[in-house]
Amino acid sequence: MLKINKFSMGLLAVFLSVGILSGCGTSKEETSNASPGASNAVSAAPSSDSGSPSAEAAASNEPKETVELTVSAAASLTDALKDIEADFEQQNPNIKLSFNFGGSGTLQQQIEQGAPADLFLSASAKNMQALVDKGLVDTTHEVNLLNNTLVVVTPPEQAAVQTLDDLAKAEVKTVGIGIPESVPAGNYAKEALTSAKLWDSLQSKTVQGKDVKQVLQYVETGNADAGFVYQTDALTTDKVKVAFTVDSSLYSPIQYPIGVVKATKHSSEAEAFYSYLQSEAALNVFKTYGFTIPGK
Repeated sequence: MLKINKFSMGLLAVFLSVGILSGCGTSKEETSNASPGASNAVSAAPSSDSGSPSAEAAASNEPKETVELTVSAAASLTDALKDIEADFEQQNPNIKLSFNFGGSGTLQQQIEQGAPADLFLSASAKNMQALVDKGLVDTTHEVNLLNNTLVVVTPPEQAAVQTLDDLAKAEVKTVGIGIPESVPAGNYAKEALTSAKLWDSLQSKTVQGKDVKQVLQYVETGNADAGFVYQTDALTTDKVKVAFTVDSSLYSPIQYPIGVVKATKHSSEAEAFYSYLQSEAALNVFKTYGFTIPGK
């Protein structure tokens, strides 16, 4: 009986050993089979890489930084450019235009002295050429944009002035003219009066303005009996009348060249406005203010 019990106990021990080994094998296999699934779960997780398409799309939707362009422009362009400004900024919301209006000669000197400017819009080819010669304007982005006409304006009730010679009459006490050295309209007026042999005799009557807009104001306010301005300026007010158009053979052609200043820090935006000024939309605005387009 004791022998049987020992034999039975031996068999039991064998069966238990086999069972334990079999259970261990199954555990390892399950663990091994679970690993690929876990790995796949990790690889299926979405990537947080900033270079993903969704991240790039989000970056492209961010608003562009606003760039302010400084445009030094002849005073006679004021009204037309204010109209053009609204349309351009609506189409280019990241570009803000800041105008510096004045006499072209004064603006030229400011640019030469390093004043900030991205574009120069001159009422004289001479002032633009001076900057080109000094390498301050990009010659690949410089073009003659507009033409204008010189006229003499008087108060509406004035009837004595109809020709250049009439400016010498006694009833004409003062004649407004832009400073010839810095105001193109004044220089054109001086050329016309010199050609007509009237410049010297009228010196005592002249009152000079810092730009053509100031000359117009002299006549509007009665501080001048007559004044030399551009046709485009005369069309902006009903406080004066055009007494006569000055013979264009007496003065140099009135040209309005525009150019990108080389020192600009915003070349792409400056070139965008430079191109827009030559667009049909912009040229139509200039024409409504009395400017003419070269070759058209």
